[in-house]
Amino acid sequence: MNQLPKFIATSVVRGSQQGESHGGVYTVDFETQECVQRVDWNTGEIDFEGRGADRGLRGIEFNGDDILIAASDELFCYDQDFRIRRSFRNSFLKHCHEICRIEQTLFLTSTGFDSLLAFDLASNDFIWGIQVQRVDGVWSGVRFDPRAKTGPFPANNFHINMVSANEQGIFLSGLKTGALLHISSDFDVSEVCNLPQGTHNAQPFREGVILNDTASDHVRYVGRDGANQAFKIMQYDADDIEYAGIDDSKIARQGFGRGLCPVGERFVAGGSSPSTISLYDLETGLTVASVNISMDIRNAIHGLEVWA
Repeated sequence: MNQLPKFIATSVVRGSQQGESHGGVYTVDFETQECVQRVDWNTGEIDFEGRGADRGLRGIEFNGDDILIAASDELFCYDQDFRIRRSFRNSFLKHCHEICRIEQTLFLTSTGFDSLLAFDLASNDFIWGIQVQRVDGVWSGVRFDPRAKTGPFPANNFHINMVSANEQGIFLSGLKTGALLHISSDFDVSEVCNLPQGTHNAQPFREGVILNDTASDHVRYVGRDGANQAFKIMQYDADDIEYAGIDDSKIARQGFGRGLCPVGERFVAGGSSPSTISLYDLETGLTVASVNISMDIRNAIHGLEVWA
């Protein structure tokens, strides 16, 4: 790597109250160690009930000059100056976490419905959805039309928090799936491999899978060839942490790994709380560099992508 990369990241502030910041959007230059906040998500119009306890902006994707960023129940389209061009809602989008794009289709996790929604970027419309189910250990999916007035009931049995897609299909995972799931072109749902409980951002990478093993405070790569790399997530001295008094509660804790982004075939960037981005080298097994955005224990990275 001749030059360290730049990233765009979102953060959420867990347990924040009305009138306080709920996180925002940042660009982070690892080469210069410069961090710029592009959006401060502190609007007084936030619907606390609709956007859940884990408020703020989440997954990030790009479509031409558009920057697509999901909130809990809304998809925002920003321009290159981080001004909102338009936004889209759907009654079956609830507690969205991550998003991904392949060609002109954007996939959004709908954690509150155990579902995945597909959004057509050409027509600006939600075009199909699938609710994931497991009965007697067998995975399946029930398709539905997100434009209809009726559809699946709310459910959060698996806490689906990650979606990725490539020419082999769509991949889903969550805190409670215990597995990386594959959705075929025929909408069949099958298990690719098992995962630890409490996982974020699991996705195919090289000849295996990368993931935030959040429960154990590690970023992991596991290959089909038996390769296994584990990186300990950054932790700070307790005296340096802001709002450390809530660290023992379920609201927030440091070392919470969320946000994961491949950088080529060798490097992986991972996010954690208090909001920190770290760059890991799979060849040497070393952490190349880290940049801290905030020392507020409640402030955690969520979405993470390479910023061109």
